Amino acid sequence: MPERHEISEGRRLLGNCPLFAGLSANERTAIAARARIRTVPAGEMVFAIGSPGDEMMALLTGAIRISVPSPDGKELLLAMLKEGEVFGELSVLDGKERSADAVAETACTLAILDRRDVLSFFERNPSAWLKLVIVLCERMRRTDQIFAEVALLELPSRLAKMMLRVTSGAGQSSRIRFSQRELASMVGGTRESVNRCLRKWQSSFIIKVSEGAIVITNRGALEAIAEQS
Repeated sequence: MPERHEISEGRRLLGNCPLFAGLSANERTAIAARARIRTVPAGEMVFAIGSPGDEMMALLTGAIRISVPSPDGKELLLAMLKEGEVFGELSVLDGKERSADAVAETACTLAILDRRDVLSFFERNPSAWLKLVIVLCERMRRTDQIFAEVALLELPSRLAKMMLRVTSGAGQSSRIRFSQRELASMVGGTRESVNRCLRKWQSSFIIKVSEGAIVITNRGALEAIAEQS
């Protein structure tokens, strides 16, 4: 049985989702109130690429891997979702198949909202569609950028760009807690090649690997690597 605070937090996250920014506070509360709670063990598939997209979700606890096969057959990690993030909304809107895999990296608790509830609110509130289009365009641009980097850039540039992207706004010294395996999946490389880059950058005082995290100590130098073609 879901805890009351889980239900409350799930509804809050869904209500604050950018998809519903065009709705009034009462409307956001009403649509989020229809959410249900689901627990997922570590390693279980939340949804698979090609499966029906009839639900959107808010991650209450745990972590979720969002990935697709890369052009060379490896896994390309698009995102590692943390607590408080909303996902799965794209397929909910057009009713088409999922465009990526979602797997529970750890045991997770999800708040889930059905497609029919989402669409019924947008049908009654057509002015909310403009904000929705903006959100979807931003999501598509980020995904296109990842694929373009994998196709066109050498691994050091791809890795530097990704590290800068995930620490954007964190200042001169930034901490990254992804594992080397996760970093490799995010840039379409291997763990060994990522490890070589990180060792080289650490010896050049661009980063520091400490206590299970990577700390960017020279952001300017990493930006220069990212701009190399």
